[in-house]
Amino acid sequence: MIDGHLNKSKQRIEQAVDAIDEQLRRISMQIHTNPELSFHEHQAKMWLVEPLLEAGFEVEQGIAGLETSFRATWEGQSGGPTVALLAEYDALPVIGHACGHNLIGTAAVGAAMALKEAYPELPGKIVVLGTPAEEEGGGKIIMCNEGVFDDIDAAMLCHPQNKTMVLRGALACVDATFTFHGKQAHASSSPEKGISALDALINAFVAINSIRQFVKEDVRIHGIITKGGDAPNVVPELCEAVFILRASTVEELANVREKIYRAVRCAAEGVGATVDITEGFIYAERNNNKALAQLFQNNLEQMGIEVSEPPQKGGVGSSDIGNVSQMTAAIHPYIRLGDATTHTPEFALLAGSEEGMIELNRAAKALAMTTFDLCVDTAAMQRVRNEFTEWKQSRNGGNAHG
Repeated sequence: MIDGHLNKSKQRIEQAVDAIDEQLRRISMQIHTNPELSFHEHQAKMWLVEPLLEAGFEVEQGIAGLETSFRATWEGQSGGPTVALLAEYDALPVIGHACGHNLIGTAAVGAAMALKEAYPELPGKIVVLGTPAEEEGGGKIIMCNEGVFDDIDAAMLCHPQNKTMVLRGALACVDATFTFHGKQAHASSSPEKGISALDALINAFVAINSIRQFVKEDVRIHGIITKGGDAPNVVPELCEAVFILRASTVEELANVREKIYRAVRCAAEGVGATVDITEGFIYAERNNNKALAQLFQNNLEQMGIEVSEPPQKGGVGSSDIGNVSQMTAAIHPYIRLGDATTHTPEFALLAGSEEGMIELNRAAKALAMTTFDLCVDTAAMQRVRNEFTEWKQSRNGGNAHG
């Protein structure tokens, strides 16, 4: 329930964020105006790292073998929890920051800087993790595999959206590239000598569409043709499509992948072509830590921000923070930024507007306040960890591994 009142401790954090508001706006707009794709976020990384260095954070760049990643660490008093604030800063092709990552990355940096300024003796360690390639590639998955999250007690980021929510889920997903190989020939004078990779590809689309009624309602299958041939009078020798497959869990996704890949192989074989199937990393479903989400919601409501219920079904995407949530307690809350939906030109405009800068300020405050709660309220931190441990035990048949 909204009370719109912050206690003195939280007011101190609010003031610390407001004191650097102009700096955060400038960083966010630099990133927004210069969008960089996954694994190529060189400028964005430096624009986020520089203020952390100036604020006295210990910064490591290029962690987990990722050139555009970073880890910035500051510890107040020893003995407290280690809390990670996750920064995303990659953009989408053509439409730029239509997912608002310029706001996400800057909010994480702003929250950490404000906490250090407001509470230099904070009992805990604050880690800002620069996580590249959320949109395509799965930087957080690579970082999970390299042990970056092994010593993290809780992790979070705050995402702009058209609704404020703290417990919205996400689907498991994988991107798959289908490369069809045929045989080139003159399409008019000697078509019988050719094998059309394009026909194989089109047949694959038809076969995939025929499967849609035989999967669960939360499954999502969507793809594009990235190469359809070189000339209309040449039988296409090489054609390619990229699909994203989604399901409620990694286990359910395995069933979808099996069905789709079988259909694709049969589509190729039917015209005498062959197909290579390559996969990206598998993005896991999101395990929202409810105790941590409740802390975040409490802070939003104390700031006078109303929190909405997440959709009961549908209306969700995927993110590599799902893999983080399998490793440690994690949340991925949202703060409303207008009526536009993500991954649209309209949302990209909002992410660089005055509304975007207001959302940035609110997100930084909510992240900082929730991190503060984890560091000073031992019981709250224990509830968060207990929930994660119990979830892990249920997944492992009663054997928890941290």
